[in-house]
Parts: sequence; C-alpha cells; structure tokens
Amino acid sequence: MKKTLLLFLFICASATVFSQTPSTRTEGETTKKEKPPIDLYKIISAARDTTFVDTTLSIQKKYKFNYLRKDNFELLQFSNVGQTYNSLAYSFDKLNLKPLFAAQSHHFNYKEIEDINYYNVPTPLTELYFKTAYNQGQQLDAFFTVNTSPQFNFSLGYKGVRSLGKYQHILTSTGNFLFTSNYHTKNKRYTARVHVAAQDNYNQENGGLTENSLKLFINDDPEFSDRGRLDVNFEDAENKLEGLRFYGDHYYELLSNRDSTGYSVLTIGNVLSYEDKFFRYNQKTPFEDYGPSYESSNLATKTKLEDFNVKAYADFDNSLIGKITAWAGYTDFNYGYNSVLELDEERIPNRIKGNIIEAGAAYEKEYRGFKLFGKGAINVAGDFDGNYIQGAASYDLNDDYSAKASITVHSVAPNFNFLLYQSDYQNYNWKTELTNEKTQELKFEINTKKFGNASVSYTGIDDYVYFGIKADESTPSPMQASERVNYLKVKAEKEFTFGPFALDNTLMYQQVLGGESVFNVPQLITRNSLYFQDHLFKRALFLQTGVTFKYFTEYNMNAYDPVLAEFYVQNDQKLGGFPLVDVFLNAKIRQTRIFFVYENITTLFGGKNEHFAAPGYPYRDAVLRFGLVWNFFL
Repeated sequence: MKKTLLLFLFICASATVFSQTPSTRTEGETTKKEKPPIDLYKIISAARDTTFVDTTLSIQKKYKFNYLRKDNFELLQFSNVGQTYNSLAYSFDKLNLKPLFAAQSHHFNYKEIEDINYYNVPTPLTELYFKTAYNQGQQLDAFFTVNTSPQFNFSLGYKGVRSLGKYQHILTSTGNFLFTSNYHTKNKRYTARVHVAAQDNYNQENGGLTENSLKLFINDDPEFSDRGRLDVNFEDAENKLEGLRFYGDHYYELLSNRDSTGYSVLTIGNVLSYEDKFFRYNQKTPFEDYGPSYESSNLATKTKLEDFNVKAYADFDNSLIGKITAWAGYTDFNYGYNSVLELDEERIPNRIKGNIIEAGAAYEKEYRGFKLFGKGAINVAGDFDGNYIQGAASYDLNDDYSAKASITVHSVAPNFNFLLYQSDYQNYNWKTELTNEKTQELKFEINTKKFGNASVSYTGIDDYVYFGIKADESTPSPMQASERVNYLKVKAEKEFTFGPFALDNTLMYQQVLGGESVFNVPQLITRNSLYFQDHLFKRALFLQTGVTFKYFTEYNMNAYDPVLAEFYVQNDQKLGGFPLVDVFLNAKIRQTRIFFVYENITTLFGGKNEHFAAPGYPYRDAVLRFGLVWNFFL
C-alpha cells in the first residue's frame, strides 16, 4: 500500500508541474532569465519561522555533512551508517504531554512533526546529497520543491541509506519519504499546509563482539584488521521501526486590521494528524544471555501505536498587546500487542488505550529589543496526567550581541515501553505503575560575534525513569530513581581567524551533582577544527581543508540493548577518553559543495584500541569517505 501511495503522489506532482501554462514567446525571440535572489527561496519551519536556502560552504556545513544532516557534537555514532547513536549530553526541550513510543534509540533519524519544513520558491529547486557508506552501500538524500503558482507549493523528498558495515551482521537499510504542500489565498488570509511522512529504519543486530573478540579488538591483533573475522554474539536477529503519518494544519484570519498606526489580527485554526507506528524484533534462535524464552525458535515481537490528534486554536496578534494564543486538543491512542500474557505470578495486558484532552495558551511580545515569550499546557482530562510551563526573555543589543534566559517546568508520564512491554524473551515482559517524570530546567544563553557563544543550563529531574539492570538480573528493565538528578551543562563556542586560517572551538563541561549512579555523561567534550580556506582559480573554486579533533573524557557509557532498541545505564565499565581525529578537504564550485574526509585516522597508528561506541560495540575504524551536496535552481 505504501508503494502505491508514493507512486500516486509522484504522479500527481508530475501532472501538476507539466500542466502549467508555458510562458508565451514570439518566434525567434530569445530571453535570458536571471536567477532570483537567494533569499526568495524560503524555508518555513513547523513553528512558522522563515529562513532561506544557504549554498555557502563553512565549517558548520562540514559538521552537518553526515547521516542526520545536522551537527552531531553531542552524539557518538556506531560503526555503521544508519545505526544508532550514544548520547554524550542531553537536552530537555521536548514538551510532550503523553508518553513517547518504544525504540527511542532508532528515532534519531525519524522526522517528527516539528522537524518538517515547508517551502516557497520563485523557481523549481532541487537538492541532492550523496555520501559513501561502509562496504557495499551509499547514502542519498534527494529533494525537489516547486511553486506551481505564487500561492501553492509542494515538495518531494527521499532519504535512503543502505550499508553492509565492516562487522558481521550489522547491515542497515533506512528510508524517509516526505511530501509537503502549502497554500495561501492571494490576500493571505487563509493558509493550509499538509505533509505525509513514510519512514522505516531496519537494522541487523549482532549483540556486539564476543568476549574473546573484544580482547582481539582491544589488542589490535593484525590478524583481525578485517573486522568481519571477529566473532559476534549472534547473527540471526533484526529489528525495524516503521511509521506513516498524515498531517494537516489550516488557519484563517477572521479579523484583519492593518494600517500605519498598527495592526490587530484574529486567526482561528485547526490541526489534524494521524500516525501509525510499529517496532518489530525478530530472532531465529534465543540468545542465552537474554535469559529463557517462551519460544525455542523464530522469536518475534511487534509493538504498535496508533495515534490520532485534533487541535483547535485561536491567535490574537496586536501591535500594542502582543500575540496571545489559546488552544484545546484531543488525542486518541492505542499502544500494545495482539495478545494478553498470562503468567503464574502476574498478568501482562496487551494494550494501553485511551484518550487525552489538553488545553494550553501562549504569549509573546517584542518591545525595544526585548522579546518575552511564555506558554503552558495541561491535560485537563484523560488517561495520563501531564503539564508544562515555559517562560523566556531575550534581548538583542544589536546585531553583534544578544542574550536569552528561560525556565521550563515539565511533568509527563514515562514512555510507553516503560509502562508495558511484551517479548518472547521472558525477562522482557512487564506492566509497571510508574509516576510522572518531573523536569525543571533553567537556561541562559549569550551570543556575540566578538567573544563567541555560550550557554549554561541547570536541570533537576524528580522520579527519573531509565532502563537499568537489577542486582539479581542480567537484562535491563524499567527503573525509577528515588534520588533527584541534578545536571549542569556549560557550552562555549568560539572561532579564531588568522587571514585564511581559522581555529573553530566547541567546549562542553558537564557535572551530575545528584543521581550519579543513574545519569551518566562525560565531564568534558571538546571539538577543535584547524583549517585553511580561500578562493582559488580566480574565485572559481572555494577550498577548505584542515583537521578536526574531538575528545570526551572517560565515563560509565550507557550500554545498548537490541531487543528494546534502547540504551540502559551500566556502572561496571568506563569507556571513552580516546581522541577522534578527522582530516578533511572540502570545495565549493558554484552551488556544489564537495566533501572528502579521512575519519578517525588515529587508528592507523596501531597500539591498544579502546575506541568504543557502547560496551561491546567498537567505534569506527579509519576510512576515507567522499560526498557532495548539489543545488539546482531552474
């Protein structure tokens, strides 16, 4: 059905493009069109913030040239493209009022509603991203958008990855198809935007290296430089996350008064969304370390979520008062499995079904450089309690100096797989009664062109929920901390330039002041890039070349569990404390950015190998990779 849907959308898109009336031109007449200014190629976020297409080449573009297409400074990737990431730091900016789905470690590349962009372009725009992978695989991200009229735009995008990897049984295959559209009337009083997202993330799982192979890897035995010769715990397991979402948002300016003295606008709107997700784990034969199983072969577990949301909202925007927003929403959810599990000591149900009614409001106002913002929401009825309130104030002194302070208080139920989980492995079955996780965060940010950027956040978490291993067990299960977690995070960024040379620095300091046994992060993370950049060949080519050094201190790194596709807390093994050094050469020719990178060259020098992405899972070896980003403006 999904393939039929994708084909239908592509046919509709093609028909719309080619049915446009061509511009008339007398015989023999020639015209030369100039490319419109780049700032007319607009990107509109889910929050309705507008930026424009950027075809420049900078060190920040180098940091974003990866599988996620964003800076992964706070993440540590696994050995193969398309696998998960271990978190080196944490942010608490997601203000959800209901539990999240299972397999959160596979959601790094999953596009949520707030991740979707919409577009408005004067001419058709195409972007192609390509990057080599590891052994028999490639990455491709292709995107196309066009305005068939000044009022209507649509876009099509597909991001696909397939990579065999260098270790046994870690093939990855992921796909993200996105269709977006937005429309507004000529007077711009009515606006509608929709998107369809079909996404899947498939991973073969091997459970990490065996104990003997770990010794061979750490000692860098030359007989096993071909990583495919190292034994893994199993070669018959796989998991897959898949989701299909339909989303629509439309709003109308009911009252619109704008003149030279000010403005007053009343807007009413409505949002509808439906998402169907599932996570599946399959394994042909049970693995002994995961404990006894109900099946002797062909273990299979499928976790499913159906999520329907509808929201009505109203905005009142006045030049004197500011902007006031109020909304009410209804959510219907159905999470779980096909059958109930009857045990001697307990009964594991198969479903968490219910609904939630929420209400919320927001306010924002700008006055003489100051920007005030606040919002809050609460579940007024339904099967889960939840609420949040957030306030922020920022000040722009000028184009060179700005500062922002914010406070957030958030209470939400633990994710669904903490509350209910079923598996053919006996240890992975539970129905828990956990209280809401309560988070309070205070954050301060300052941005300057002269002295760099800095941010400080202090987060307190009560009733912190995590996966951990109990004293008498060998596999992870849901746990709730009795002590409060207090987490300090300080980050600073500054670039120094010396003619065509530059040194870009990012430094993060972290300290867990309470709850150290359940919340593990490295105390220090640093990334430094020393590089040369300049125009060559009469400015026909812009060259950028240098070296990037990344380091994080040793700590009790979270372990990965493939049955849950989640990370869990472990305090028996410290990892980290190794440098990651990449040598890169980037170039820009017109609208094409070309990237060469030799990743993790420190492993070329031999010696003891302690590069791990998680306990039992080695980090990437040295490898030369190539790729490009190419924009077409028609």
